Amino acid sequence: MKTDHLIKRIDNCRVCKTNNFTKVLTFGPTPLANAFLTKEKVDSEEYFYPLDVYFCNKCKFLTLGHVVSPEVLFRDYVYVSSTSQVFINHFKLFAQNVYRRFKLDEKSLVVDIGSNDGILLKPFKALGAKVLGIEPASKIASLAQKEGVETIDKFFNVQLAKKIVGEYGHVKIATATNVFAHIDDLDEVVAGLNILLYDDGAFIMEAPYLVDFLEKRYFDLVYHEHLSYWSIKSLVVLFKRFDMEVFDVQKVAAHGGTIRVLISKKGAYKKEKSVEKFLVLEKKWKLEQKETYLQFSDKVLENKIKLLELLRKIKSENKKIVGYGASAKGNTLLNYFNIGQEFLDYIVDDSPWKQDLYSPGKRIPVVSSKVLASDNVDYILILAWNFAESIMTNNIEFSKKGGHFIIPVPKPLII
Repeated sequence: MKTDHLIKRIDNCRVCKTNNFTKVLTFGPTPLANAFLTKEKVDSEEYFYPLDVYFCNKCKFLTLGHVVSPEVLFRDYVYVSSTSQVFINHFKLFAQNVYRRFKLDEKSLVVDIGSNDGILLKPFKALGAKVLGIEPASKIASLAQKEGVETIDKFFNVQLAKKIVGEYGHVKIATATNVFAHIDDLDEVVAGLNILLYDDGAFIMEAPYLVDFLEKRYFDLVYHEHLSYWSIKSLVVLFKRFDMEVFDVQKVAAHGGTIRVLISKKGAYKKEKSVEKFLVLEKKWKLEQKETYLQFSDKVLENKIKLLELLRKIKSENKKIVGYGASAKGNTLLNYFNIGQEFLDYIVDDSPWKQDLYSPGKRIPVVSSKVLASDNVDYILILAWNFAESIMTNNIEFSKKGGHFIIPVPKPLII
């Protein structure tokens, strides 16, 4: 199916604006990781898009080579953050730390870009701050509204920033968690942040960290929503163009390795030692050399061979395997490794938004945990590996009955 009108090839690096790329990782034509199919459409033709990773030879930024229209990616988004208790706890602590550090009060306005169902804004509101969400996924924005989180159903840009300042005033704290990697036109967003923030305001983002991506072989973080693969160096280069600077960096446990980066207008805050510490770490990992990523590509291929060997061995013994976690990263793994219903009978997911649908590409049915509880399953392949601990804890009865878990990355591990 032709997709030319829905996708564009990148012309210039979104960090340094030059055009000097080397392809370092390719997954081939791949369906959108969150484009689940209904029962009525399970036999319909799907859209497949190029999924290739490129290295900017000028500023050393890592990016996808093609951009799918955000209208296609996010308007009918089915990922709802609050289905995970792990995330609820994470964002509650996030809000408490920021509220204390920046001495927020009932007059402070916190704006969350890509606010989903309000998972971060709810604890800020409970602490006493005023909150406003920006969420282009219409159904999820509506859900947040119903739960008491004022939400604007639009993509964030300069025009919207001006509108918010005109109606609500400037903002002390703006946040973007697991969304900054999804944005193509970063110039528009960063320019909007400059308008939105007070001179002593702060923008706080969370994103998967490139060092973890390499160290732990998190290749399945590559999917069409994840346009950018962030290092601190790349963020420093980007924000410098807008007279803004990174003044603190923290490592947090979410998603198996996330950085929380604090950014302000130049000189608003003292630069913490953490910034230099992360820049030194990135030099150690040779993030500025394209060979680093070419070697990584070879390791991913190793992972593919070993996991397929393991699954074939288990199936040859007439054992039953199911997946757990109909996650975007899981769909990258299933499609790139070519794992379908010949290996997995179904995928269990705790989100009612995904249950009774079929995974993109491989069309594996997604079911609730009730199906698992009443079935004789021998192995669970944990596709949402960032929640592996909680998945295993919540399925302790499965273990007691002699069932085993398979964690697929950085290399297949049976527990």
